[in-house]
Amino acid sequence: MTTAPATSTTEASAAERARSRPAILTVDDDVSVSRAVARDLRRQYGERYRIVRAESGEQALDALREMKLRGDRVAVLLADFRMPGMNGLEFLEQAMDLFPTARRVLLTAYADTNAAIDAINVVDLDHYLLKPWDPPQEKLYPVVDALLEAWAATDHSPVAETRVVGHRWSARSYEVRDFLARNQVPYRWYLCDEPEATRLLAAARASTDTLPVVITPDGTALTDPSDGELADRVGLSTTPAEDFYDVVVIGGGPAGLGSAVYAASEGLRTVLVERMATGGQAGQSSRIENYLGFPDGVSGSQLTDRARRQAVKFGAEVLTTRDAVALAVEGPARTVRFGDGQEISAHTVVLATGVSYRQLTAPGLAEFTGRGVFYGSALTEAPSCSGQDVYIVGGANSAGQAAMHFARHARRVTLTVRGPSLEASMSHYLIQQIAAVDTITVRPCTEVIAAEGDGHLERLTLRDNATGETETVDSQWLFVFIGAAPRTDWLDGVLARDAGGFLLTGPDLMVDGSRPAGWTLSRDPYHLETSVPGVFVAGDARAESVKRVASAVGEGAMAIALVHRYLAGH
Repeated sequence: MTTAPATSTTEASAAERARSRPAILTVDDDVSVSRAVARDLRRQYGERYRIVRAESGEQALDALREMKLRGDRVAVLLADFRMPGMNGLEFLEQAMDLFPTARRVLLTAYADTNAAIDAINVVDLDHYLLKPWDPPQEKLYPVVDALLEAWAATDHSPVAETRVVGHRWSARSYEVRDFLARNQVPYRWYLCDEPEATRLLAAARASTDTLPVVITPDGTALTDPSDGELADRVGLSTTPAEDFYDVVVIGGGPAGLGSAVYAASEGLRTVLVERMATGGQAGQSSRIENYLGFPDGVSGSQLTDRARRQAVKFGAEVLTTRDAVALAVEGPARTVRFGDGQEISAHTVVLATGVSYRQLTAPGLAEFTGRGVFYGSALTEAPSCSGQDVYIVGGANSAGQAAMHFARHARRVTLTVRGPSLEASMSHYLIQQIAAVDTITVRPCTEVIAAEGDGHLERLTLRDNATGETETVDSQWLFVFIGAAPRTDWLDGVLARDAGGFLLTGPDLMVDGSRPAGWTLSRDPYHLETSVPGVFVAGDARAESVKRVASAVGEGAMAIALVHRYLAGH
């Protein structure tokens, strides 16, 4: 028998010490440049950091994957922009998925500075360096020093992971996953017939009759938990820290987040209340490309998560799974009551409740909601659509963005539109993008009139309204983006609304020059003020508002300016 040569204890411990040091990875296809970068980095940082060198993007990604499996840490990634096969920007975009907290640097020539600036939006680039960087003491080391300091200040402890076991076609299983995803809670999904799911259920003393089962990072097993119970267990805040605030913001979409950021940053005691997750409909968008300052687009979840963190940084409280059901005027206070009977009061209220997608009423659709029929983009379902046919109902931007997103996964995406074309309701840039994708088909003058299936969606019946002809198609996936129903029913009888349920504000409240009934102040209502003084509206829930992210954010900020005027007694 041949015995493998033994590794000395000294050699093993040295290798272990090397792996325990955080890594700085550099990748450049020019061997001489690659060696020069690694040499300069090793001279300055070699005692505290492990310097890893690669000569292509694929080679660098392979190294990162191995390091991820070993549990290594990566502090900084330096990538050359002009590499064949995979340029530096493409490499950094994929590397983000493996090591999201690593600081990112792009090495560029003078001709590439515009690309480097664009990369700030695409991969949250931390810095770009012009080649050559000599002398490194002046041009390289100060940059890397700052990035290492920022990285060291970040929490690099292992991510606590929640595990979810459920049925593939269970509406509640989908709702739990969607809740966790939209609240940025890391989780792993197991189908109930997988071996690991069987082991988890046995350990939790649960069965497939009680799904979904959620196992929290501390090992607690929750059987079919409510959203509130789930929020408490995964560390989301659900209880206000105070009884009285300067401003309560209801709704965590772009308008509500805009209000929370500006109110908290200006010293107002601020609490934002959201019924499910911050972001609203915009947070579910796979790609927003017409928002100012993001020329390459940004996902709705990225944009709204940044806004949420910004609001918290300034001191705003953010509460989730709190459903506002009533608004009362109690002297100078404005009191919001929740579905569980609790309440919260403030000097002022900003209503940013947004809108919800209207439900399709065709036979069979209600039965399959969450089991093949989804309202909104349901981004958690996109990987499951791989190689299958997806149908989307709607002709506005949200439907177009979803079509572009699902086209990356599905075999074919069919966009059904009631009108004769997309021009009346969709942005021109999106129409052009859709036309350029061979796997997307637009069917104008078409409605879904029925759905069928055994336990989940399997078939749809479509009607061509121009000809009256019907067609039955096979599909397990239908995503609906139609209409905009304001979330204002709970305010009926308290605030003035129009026939569609949208809240009236400012000049729209004035009838023949007269102020609204019950108005108690000697001035007219401010532009975003409702029929109750001190209660303001921002975003899609306001009558005649512009249904765009930028205008919602602007109204959120403007509402706080009016809050200040109200509090000052003007």
